[in-house]
Amino acid sequence: MKIDQIDRKLLNLIQADFPLSPEPYREIGETLGINEEEVLARLKNMIDSGLIRRLGGIFDSKMLGYHSTLCAMRVDEKRIDEVAAVVNAYPGVTHNYLREHEFNMWFTLTAPSKEELDQCITRIKIDTGINDVLILPAQKLFKIKVNFDL
Repeated sequence: MKIDQIDRKLLNLIQADFPLSPEPYREIGETLGINEEEVLARLKNMIDSGLIRRLGGIFDSKMLGYHSTLCAMRVDEKRIDEVAAVVNAYPGVTHNYLREHEFNMWFTLTAPSKEELDQCITRIKIDTGINDVLILPAQKLFKIKVNFDL
């Protein structure tokens, strides 16, 4: 997908200074000199093309009382898409990546309590038929802020 100068400014703006207001897309449009509908259309095009994977806030889940863990599954190559669809359907899954490793599908999972986290992992095992799952809770938390200056 080719992006123009307005798309570049839009991407910079939503990464670093997304307005916290009742009408954020209208405000973004005013900043860029376009209307709200055009902002939404441009974002939809970038999402549909895969240029934007996710648009949403990032919160400190631990500070909010949530529990999270990294999980690694051993998934047969023939089932990657099927298993990814099952795992990604859980609202607590925030990242899901393939790795070149015996345990080839890695995802993060967040839940309101340790009990709900464990229940969710159990449901994922049942729904996928895969019991070979490593649970890898963080020993130390690293938060890295990355903005891509376009």
